[in-house]
Amino acid sequence: MITLPKFSLLRRLALVSTAAFTSASLSFADEAGDSEIIQLFNGENLDGWIIPEGDGGAWKVVDGVIDYRAQSQAPGAKDLWTEDEFGDFKLRIDWRIIDAPTIERMPVILPDGSEKRDDDGNVVTVEGPNADSGIYLRGSSKSQINIWCWPVGSGEVWGYRTDPNMPPEVRAAVTPSSNEDKPVGEWNTFIITMQGEELTVELNGTTVIENARLPGIAEKGRIALQHHGGVNADGTYRPASSLVQFRNIYLKPL
Repeated sequence: MITLPKFSLLRRLALVSTAAFTSASLSFADEAGDSEIIQLFNGENLDGWIIPEGDGGAWKVVDGVIDYRAQSQAPGAKDLWTEDEFGDFKLRIDWRIIDAPTIERMPVILPDGSEKRDDDGNVVTVEGPNADSGIYLRGSSKSQINIWCWPVGSGEVWGYRTDPNMPPEVRAAVTPSSNEDKPVGEWNTFIITMQGEELTVELNGTTVIENARLPGIAEKGRIALQHHGGVNADGTYRPASSLVQFRNIYLKPL
């Protein structure tokens, strides 16, 4: 059973003005149409979010940011979902990887979304610290905008890039055109635009995914912050655990 917040997000949260939203580093002042913005995170608590049943306080607010260290005790899904659903939108969210505690070998991804291979057919990898989280769109983990340390960079859509049933053009389009991640510990900003089946992702001012098609994505659904990994019995972290923080989460319906 999932514990729901006491009040609906859209009933409880006030819509803020374009000017106020501009102060949060994202302005829609030059765009036509509705300029009303929804504040998804109030900086004080997790009202408007569905905390996993049995979480044990792992998803929490610390110093005005959502703080998660991959330690949810929920027996089922451990991701943090919005209470309300959204269709077409532009989402602005700051995130940072707090730490990347495990050293892993990560594959090099080519522009077409495939893994680079050497002359013997082996996947080419690089070694380095890794952590993993992401943003789920419209209620599905398949439409996940990745946050991680892989060479390809954050912003890729794992569920579509790795799906062999997807057309080549779909897999290529959901592969970032460049790695725009800041070093671990520094804040990054996503601006994610979802219209119909088309997705555009801007990371730190650069468009890394542009008008990528996500065939079969639902017309409407919740947004989630992803849990990944966890803690071993000896207190060490499992590979690619989600040691992350989020702040300044705003959404503009389109």
